[in-house]
Amino acid sequence: MSKAIKKIGIWTSTSLVMGNMIASAMFMLPATLSSFGSISLIGWIISGFGAICLALVYSWLSQLMPVANGGPYAYTRKGLGDFAAFLVAWGYWISIWSTNAAIAIAFLSYLTVFIPSLGTTPILAVSVGLSAIWFLTWINTRGIRDAGNLQVITTILKIAPLVIVTVGGIFYIQTENYFPFNISGTSDLNAITTTATLTLFAFLGLECATIPSGQVENPEKTIPRATLYGTLAVTGIYIFGTVVIMGVLPPSSLQISKAPFADAAASMWGEWARYLVAGGAVMSTFGALNGWILMQGQIPAAAAVDKLFPTVLKKENKSGSPYVSLISSSVLISFLIMMNFSRSLADTYQFIILLSTMTVLIAYLFSAVSFGVIAIQSKNTKWNNTGKLIIALFAFLYSMWALGGSGEESVYWGFLLLMAGVPFFAWSKMHKN
Repeated sequence: MSKAIKKIGIWTSTSLVMGNMIASAMFMLPATLSSFGSISLIGWIISGFGAICLALVYSWLSQLMPVANGGPYAYTRKGLGDFAAFLVAWGYWISIWSTNAAIAIAFLSYLTVFIPSLGTTPILAVSVGLSAIWFLTWINTRGIRDAGNLQVITTILKIAPLVIVTVGGIFYIQTENYFPFNISGTSDLNAITTTATLTLFAFLGLECATIPSGQVENPEKTIPRATLYGTLAVTGIYIFGTVVIMGVLPPSSLQISKAPFADAAASMWGEWARYLVAGGAVMSTFGALNGWILMQGQIPAAAAVDKLFPTVLKKENKSGSPYVSLISSSVLISFLIMMNFSRSLADTYQFIILLSTMTVLIAYLFSAVSFGVIAIQSKNTKWNNTGKLIIALFAFLYSMWALGGSGEESVYWGFLLLMAGVPFFAWSKMHKN
């Protein structure tokens, strides 16, 4: 590793959290939730509370272990041992490159607003998608500072249209659009549970500031602040954005909208505003892709350092970038992108994406338990106190509830996917020395 590796600070770390959380979901969720009515806002509040509990757990873990490359992986290894840590790294890595393929395809989808031929010419779409993947892979091999600077820029560009539409939309709200309160045709409890599960997935990524901790300035202060600031800011944007969009567009229009923020902007200010929001969506997916590509290098590299993954994955270039992990992951992403444009394999691709979400929740579960173990072992009343342990319990229960909400089939096949890595773990342990 180079002796003068540039590290990232609070602004870049916070942008990493916000940028990875806000991908394409926020631009579509108001339409998805509209079939439930304004009762879905309670679902947002519940999932936001769960996300804040998890953010607190990660902020405390980052103070207990300021330098913990791999974030959830490192915390789990400290609290629960090698096997649990391997499951987190294995599942998280699969989730990252699967999710990156999905984000790349969403990026292409939004880009068709400006380049319509992307929607009709598969070869062109694949070429642009692969170009984006490998350009961002190259950026990340130049070091975390360059990738972080790009993340700050894209985060600002993606948030700006959301804030503009949200703030401007306050003056166009029609209160009658919020009623009836529950239009789902089911009980209030069922509607709240379903919408809380749907909105959970918009919070995935809140742990991202913890993962490259070895390359963060003053990690014991920067990481917890970035995690909390980023999660709170995104929660506010999500909830207030949904409130405004539901107030601006009537339920009948919102339910059939393919781009609710763009439609709301167009209804308020004209067609030019649609392009403003579409541009924000392009920046949103591009920025999220950059942030998650950074993650795809850090997780396997951290596991490789501990010899739980092949040691070749820990190799770094002169910029301190784990280039082998980055490149190998991008090869897998490229394969998935090409699968998506093959009709015979598209269903397989969608199935992998479904499972990827479940594997992230495993990391949240193990992290919450690990905090309890590490805090109790520390015998320090600053961490080992009833208040913090109760919040960690809430984070655990919330993650368990969300895991169940992801679907029986997803949990079943996700478990098999995690267990598929067990022989690989056994082989790694045999060759560890």
